[in-house]
Amino acid sequence: MLSIPLHTPFVTALRRTSTIDTLIVSLELADGTTGLGEAPQVWAVTGDSVASAAACVEQVLAPVLVGADSDDWDVLAAEVARACARNFGAKAAVETALLDAVARASGMPLAHLFADVAGVPRPVSRGVGLGGEGLGGGAVGVVGVGVAGGGAAAVFEVATDVTISAGSPEALRSAAQARVAEGFTRLKLKVGTDAATDVARVRAVREAAGPDIGVRLDANQGWSREDAVAVIRALAEADLGVEIVEQPVAGEDVEGLAWVRERVDLPIMADETVYGATDLERVIRLEAADAVNVKLAKCGGPLTGLRLLARAREAGLGTMVGSMMESHVGVATAASMVAAVGTSAVSDLDAAWWATHSPYAGGPTYGPGVIRLPEAHGLGMALV
Repeated sequence: MLSIPLHTPFVTALRRTSTIDTLIVSLELADGTTGLGEAPQVWAVTGDSVASAAACVEQVLAPVLVGADSDDWDVLAAEVARACARNFGAKAAVETALLDAVARASGMPLAHLFADVAGVPRPVSRGVGLGGEGLGGGAVGVVGVGVAGGGAAAVFEVATDVTISAGSPEALRSAAQARVAEGFTRLKLKVGTDAATDVARVRAVREAAGPDIGVRLDANQGWSREDAVAVIRALAEADLGVEIVEQPVAGEDVEGLAWVRERVDLPIMADETVYGATDLERVIRLEAADAVNVKLAKCGGPLTGLRLLARAREAGLGTMVGSMMESHVGVATAASMVAAVGTSAVSDLDAAWWATHSPYAGGPTYGPGVIRLPEAHGLGMALV
């Protein structure tokens, strides 16, 4: 169990936190190869805690794997998924640890294993674009996989936005200026705390960031249906260059999400509305969103995540991979998925950037607007 301080409080319409609180699962194969997985504490979204994830892993999921043949890892992963209801963070941690160990034992990066599972060419560690169609007039841009410069070791490099926490217009203006100065080209602004003043917040960020920086919004379920329509229409009228609005209403209100989408022009993204395949099919059927944000701790692991991305693309929805407030293991796993199969929107993989330090040897690092994955076996990480 880890508790890692954040350099800046993380504030949304749902919660405020100053730490990453998370469970790290370590799995060892018979040959001694180990893998890591992560289950972040997300009381306000999934209801999972460190304690509940630990209990699920110890009492339910570990017995599925102990003594099993890791060559049948796909069968084992399916058994983990069926072992209990919900507990998505715990399932994601165990499944990731299993796949990390399998990839390490096979001598390949986790991104290569994900590409094999998805039936697509393996990504290479050089400047190859994995672009898709943009959202909101093409403003979301291209997801890239590249190589770090300056003589650095070969890496997979994936574009990411950075979050601007909810706050006053003045605080948001200052934060936006700082993030742009650090090289981020896309800002994800947390709104939904006060519909009456949210437009002023977005205007402050746009003025601070300038016209060339992508700005996207996440209301984290904070608006009513009516407030969502009023705010989104006002944003469009003000011509503030908003790319997309994420989860404007309560996650369970899929009909409300469709109601809002029908009445506004800006693209709508579903996040807390979509946990698994059944949720996604409901969104597709009701035409409730233009895009979907897939998160491992919300869907139960990378194998389900890959299926959700494929189904969303098939249905014509935009895609993004996001992160909870989690550490480098969870974020690196999500980034490996993006490196493997791409997304149509630049993903939201900044969670570990908020940490004051990494408790791991190896693993991802951040550059201007990107997260970099070492071209190591598996995730290439170990607890220190």
